[in-house]
Amino acid sequence: MTSQPGTVAFRAARDQLLALSGDPDRAAAEFRWPDVGPAFNWARDWFDVLAEGNEDVALRIAEEDGSEAEYRFDELRLRSNRLGAWLREIGIGRGDVVMLMLDNRVELWEAMLAIMKIGAVILPTSVVLGPDELADRVERAGARAVLAVAEDAQKFAAVPGDYLRVLVGDPGAEALPGWLPLGDAATASDAPLDAGNATEDLALIYFTSGTTNLPKIVGHTHRSYPVGHLSTMYWLGIRPGDTHLVISSPGWGKHAWSSFFAPWHVGATIFVVNYARFDAQALVGHLDRAGVHTFCAPPTVWRLLIQDRLERKPRNLREVVSAGEPLNPEVIARIKEWWGLEIRDGYGQTETTAIIANSPGMPVRPGAMGKPLPGVRVALVDPMTGERAEPGAEGEVCLELDEEPLNLMAGYLGSAEATERARSGGFFHTGDVAQADEDGYLTFIGRTDDIFKSSDYKVSPFEVESALIEHPAVTEAAVIGAPCDTRLNVTKAYVSLAPGWEPTEATALIVLRHARVTLPPYMRVRRVEFFELPKTSSGKIRRVELREREVAAHQAGERLWGEWREEDYPGLKD
Repeated sequence: MTSQPGTVAFRAARDQLLALSGDPDRAAAEFRWPDVGPAFNWARDWFDVLAEGNEDVALRIAEEDGSEAEYRFDELRLRSNRLGAWLREIGIGRGDVVMLMLDNRVELWEAMLAIMKIGAVILPTSVVLGPDELADRVERAGARAVLAVAEDAQKFAAVPGDYLRVLVGDPGAEALPGWLPLGDAATASDAPLDAGNATEDLALIYFTSGTTNLPKIVGHTHRSYPVGHLSTMYWLGIRPGDTHLVISSPGWGKHAWSSFFAPWHVGATIFVVNYARFDAQALVGHLDRAGVHTFCAPPTVWRLLIQDRLERKPRNLREVVSAGEPLNPEVIARIKEWWGLEIRDGYGQTETTAIIANSPGMPVRPGAMGKPLPGVRVALVDPMTGERAEPGAEGEVCLELDEEPLNLMAGYLGSAEATERARSGGFFHTGDVAQADEDGYLTFIGRTDDIFKSSDYKVSPFEVESALIEHPAVTEAAVIGAPCDTRLNVTKAYVSLAPGWEPTEATALIVLRHARVTLPPYMRVRRVEFFELPKTSSGKIRRVELREREVAAHQAGERLWGEWREEDYPGLKD
């Protein structure tokens, strides 16, 4: 297959970053985003070029029952060509939105490639969503088609709309009238596909997590996501020939980051482990057996690995990273002690690719999320004035807009007002607050709407949570400001307990004492409640629900049942 100019430019940029892996200062100084031209299509102009005649393993999927399937690059090239041709036959074309409600099965990767190849728009969707959420997504995204397995297809009976329904896999005993079998694509042509798209056309759209309100729709182009994930590739430290495993559910941006674009930028093998219930022992066994080189997991998984004391390092593991929420320093220290590897935190949003990280070769400062990645220009902005924050002061993490960031979304679909608000004052506003040290390392402080004041002191929930999870009783914690007539707010911790600990008065006292020893007085936890933390379907804690719960109780003049306060313990004194 002949390489197009966009392919050549993309490869040159990729090769430059690979050569500069381990030298982040040079990479930051020298890297420039490639100009891939006006009609770049990553699936056709990069993946197919990489895959043609390539018999290396592109994808491995391990099941809970011990079975495993492998798919080679050239095989996926041909399978996705057939699927793309068939989608065109049933009426899907350039610009049409195709919802993928699929778990980790080969058809997910085939479909993402195929949809992109024909210039349609991918809408990844989590399988945990219910009919109401699906109806909202189908309507607001204008979905032209839906792909789902039989179990999830049943949900669409309650989802109105004139959209094509495509059934993936065996329908089982129940017939599903109106659903077209994806198996029909097997007889379609596997000839190369010409998408006819522009580089600035939409390629993927995502619904945000909706931690505070109705999810927004993020639109990414054939430039912002496929090309933009060169930054993610650099952060992961992934190399040609590697095997990469990430713990991430389909339907959310991080899955595309690390289970689609970044590994296949370098021709690495994507390794996926399916499980009904997370098993830390089994996961580490897979890491070792499959010879995984690079591994990415959210903080919750890292905490569970530590809880199970999995001290033996998997044999080939070279790079370990974390994303989703900030990683606590205690977790980093424990894995370094056991495995000799430092977990390198990374940061980005649905609206971007990876933008800040501890890159390979960069000394890790526990608690810091790192520095801006190559090609990314970050500014800390005072949320009150809209001006750049003073050196050493906290500020909102923003992207500079004097030159349009390549790895930033095109905008929020259907909401010009939200797009304009996010891009005000010459910056793209992330809504996250951080602080920079003298060497440029950025440390996450919290969401702008999570930070609260107590007795005129600003309290960062993340700092308090980091201290709490150092205690073996605490698996996870969510800290908020509970309204208080005297102090404005007091620090309250909602705690998820580790196995073997009971939600008792004695345990509450232990947690409160631990907070008093490890935190300064203005940050001390003064109330604790043992609680199942509310989360979005992508796993992010919905602190807004906890705040609303506290405000309602305060306004009613009531004390929440199951809450323990420092005044309940006469022995606790300021």
